[in-house]
Amino acid sequence: MVTAAGKTDHPDIDSHTIVYGVFGDPVRHSKSPIMLNRAFREAGINAVYAAFHILPAQLGDAVRGVRALGFRGINVTIPHKVEVMQYLDEIDEGARVIGAVNTIVNEGGRLVGYNTDGIGYVRSLREETGMDLAGRRVVLLGAGGAARGVGYALAREGIASLRIVNRTAERAVELAAALSAYADCAGAGMDGAAAAVRDADVVVNTTSAGMHPNVDDVPLDPDLLHSGLIVSDLIYNPLKTRLLAEAERRGAKTHGGLGMFIYQGAYAFEYWTGRQAPVAAMRETVLEAFGARD
Repeated sequence: MVTAAGKTDHPDIDSHTIVYGVFGDPVRHSKSPIMLNRAFREAGINAVYAAFHILPAQLGDAVRGVRALGFRGINVTIPHKVEVMQYLDEIDEGARVIGAVNTIVNEGGRLVGYNTDGIGYVRSLREETGMDLAGRRVVLLGAGGAARGVGYALAREGIASLRIVNRTAERAVELAAALSAYADCAGAGMDGAAAAVRDADVVVNTTSAGMHPNVDDVPLDPDLLHSGLIVSDLIYNPLKTRLLAEAERRGAKTHGGLGMFIYQGAYAFEYWTGRQAPVAAMRETVLEAFGARD
């Protein structure tokens, strides 16, 4: 059906409708359903995407349900990205190195796990800033799951070095060791932030510092930032964090987290459908949900 505005309506749900969804706890805050339903509508695909509140004790049954009910694909969010791996038939190399899965593809009952967070981040950074990552010196703030995915993807881009700075130095050193096969990596505590940032081209915040409702938090002393940097933040709520605002004041270029969210969903869409994701429409829908515009 075509509306007066010339846009194709979402097909009616029928016996041919393909089902997708996201598993999480909590999950009602997720913007994935509005974003991916818009993507399916734009592509003219008879599919529906829903959010499923899955408690940790229910995860195994939920994954078995994907097979039994014939769901084509599932996104996986906190706190299930690690635990879900034990229930899958195959894990993509990138997801295995990262140690977490956020996308499941059902290939005729065989469940394959991928991680689109890191590649979604790199795609966003490259397309939104126009930068070539090869030869760049990168600092990661944080050493959690997000840092692992983003660090792995960055390391595969031919960067010159990766310096991981974390409140707990041991975790930074551990992550650096895990990624050292792909790039020159080193880890340090926050006392190493000044030296790392001084020599960097890109600084990436992978921590939750600055996320709503704690919008005044920053992951490091803003006075360490300088005009030679691109400062990137994985947080997209708020769209502009205090870290990015402080970076702008000091003449640095900035890159927000909305693109990573959109592109990780775009990669999932492409794995599921084999078609190019309608990224512009996905971005428009998420911005509308936040009451914002480009």
